[in-house]
Amino acid sequence: MDKAKQNFAIRLKEAMLAAGFEPRPAVLERHFNLHYAGEKPMTLQGVRRWLLGETLPSQDKLIALAQWLRVPPDQLRYGAEIKSEIQQARQRWDDAIHFQERETFEAFLALPAPQRKIVREVILTFAKAYPEKT
Repeated sequence: MDKAKQNFAIRLKEAMLAAGFEPRPAVLERHFNLHYAGEKPMTLQGVRRWLLGETLPSQDKLIALAQWLRVPPDQLRYGAEIKSEIQQARQRWDDAIHFQERETFEAFLALPAPQRKIVREVILTFAKAYPEKT
């Protein structure tokens, strides 16, 4: 089974419990359909597959779930840890890059694509020749 779907199912059940609902298909179907403004309501079988980690909801259904359960949609879909990982990576980048490097990156981005490719190849060649020492 797909790990992303299984993890979503776990987060969905946890969000339902945190919101005071039993994580059962009948409960999910009833309350989801009360909050979903789409054309077709979800079936019992459809929401059961979410809870079992067999399928993922479409974006509009994910948003309806998140609004009903009062959790951010990205947290429901991907988990809270992904946001933290992205922020840490961004912070490392921000801490490590100084004005001169930023200026160089801006100049690089302003180059036409063929020249960027050459510069990229030169940098990668240097990186291979002088690997980071850990």
